[in-house]
Amino acid sequence: MNINCRYLLVLYCMSLLACAQSNTSIIPKKYVAYKTSEAIEIDGEDTDVVWSEVEWTDAFIDIEGVKKPKYSTHVKMLWDNTYFYILAIMEEPHVWGHLVKRDTIIFHNNDFEIFIDPDGDSHNYYELEINALNTPWDLFISKPYRDENVVLNDWNITGLKSAVKVNGTINNPNDTDKGWMLEIAIPWKAYKKGYFHKNVPKDEFWRVNFSRVNWDYQIVDGQYQRKRDANGKLHHEYNWVWSPTGVVNMHEPEKWGYVFFSSKEAGEKDSFTISNDEKIKWKLFELYRAQKQYFGKNGLWATSLDSLLAEPISIENETIKPILENHSQGWNVSVKSPFSGHQLIIREDSKFITNK
Repeated sequence: MNINCRYLLVLYCMSLLACAQSNTSIIPKKYVAYKTSEAIEIDGEDTDVVWSEVEWTDAFIDIEGVKKPKYSTHVKMLWDNTYFYILAIMEEPHVWGHLVKRDTIIFHNNDFEIFIDPDGDSHNYYELEINALNTPWDLFISKPYRDENVVLNDWNITGLKSAVKVNGTINNPNDTDKGWMLEIAIPWKAYKKGYFHKNVPKDEFWRVNFSRVNWDYQIVDGQYQRKRDANGKLHHEYNWVWSPTGVVNMHEPEKWGYVFFSSKEAGEKDSFTISNDEKIKWKLFELYRAQKQYFGKNGLWATSLDSLLAEPISIENETIKPILENHSQGWNVSVKSPFSGHQLIIREDSKFITNK
């Protein structure tokens, strides 16, 4: 969902809420996406044999990571040298939609959403939303909405393939459906930063998340509409996700899941372990949120980590010793990883930097 459209008036308050909740108990999900040498027909069905050779993700959960959704959602992933393939299956007894123009606000219908941050720095990431009518909305986002950002609504995923298969009848309130399946092929070239940029992530991971926006509905003149209360106010939507963020905000890329693109073929087995440097990264983002919370309370940035840290940071029995630097352009927190020797840095605008 595009938070700029929905929460503009309450963004500051929401940012403080996000800062207040460190969500240390939430560990990002992970998934191994295997390579396929078979051609996949994008028809909205899972009939290609290769789909049967890979596992579904865990069932989606409410975005805050606590409540079980009303309807189930699962995803499978594959890749080849041209595309990132995604298959989503969504239980839904009433499949409906009315938005048919690309780049309209698709989450005003029930939809499925994909978020991708290729280099994991929390900046320059991508969002794709598709409804049950197979209408896409694709966006390029320079920074999370908690920081001053730029959103390119006219950015399109050139070469995108997608198809929907409804198990039932769409927009018919007189029957009960089983749900809908969405099959997507996103070309890697859509994420290239330059002509010679080799960005196919063979045996690498990207930060990825999936969200499903679902609305209570009402029937007016035989048509589905988002449900309103007695005062005409829309009911809140449901946000069901693969990897929960702990707050009602998908735009916290540091909390998204890890998708490892294994060079092994579908049907083989591979494993992926989240590195200790990534765990340091989680802690640096906690310090970032604590610093934002400190500023919200005091009107100035903390100049000492003692004001932000309740206890020393320890990862795998190693004590992490970050350094806070205040300067004319803001602040940053850095630490030398005892595991890799890399310098890990979080900036005031939440950009994460690794100096190797």
